[in-house]
Amino acid sequence: MAVLNILNYPDPRLHKIAAEVKKISSMHRKLIHDMAETMYKAPGIGLAATQVDFHERIIVIDVSENKDNLLVLVNPEIIDKSGVQICEEGCLSVPGIYEKVKRAEWIKFKALDVDGNSYVKEATGLLAVCVQHEMDHLLGKVFVEYLSPLKRNRIKNKIVKQKKQRTIL
Repeated sequence: MAVLNILNYPDPRLHKIAAEVKKISSMHRKLIHDMAETMYKAPGIGLAATQVDFHERIIVIDVSENKDNLLVLVNPEIIDKSGVQICEEGCLSVPGIYEKVKRAEWIKFKALDVDGNSYVKEATGLLAVCVQHEMDHLLGKVFVEYLSPLKRNRIKNKIVKQKKQRTIL
């Protein structure tokens, strides 16, 4: 296993739309394991393949307190949703930034697991937010794009400035 490099906003590769996984191969399984290790080490609760510069529809999530309940979503699709919740979100690709975003309160989604088995799951609360957030990544969208252009520009400038300061040090 290996810890992967996470792309940081405003990297243009974060805006690539992920392709469907045609068949889960050993390469995909290794990527899923590496993504999980990367997510846990970061630490985070979700990671989309787009964030590690792999542009196929794969997500790993673990919202459990003990970090022992990994959920793998290959080719995820939301098939139903309802309600509204506003939650503060952060993102491994936008480090140190937390903003409120409006999402569906309840979702029903389908996906494939690491072995290619299809499943359907319902989610509310943090899991529902996380699934929607990570699925946005597969569509080339970062959560800050839900914010006003002024807030988004401030965040972009702050991240670029932080990156320059790290390069100088």
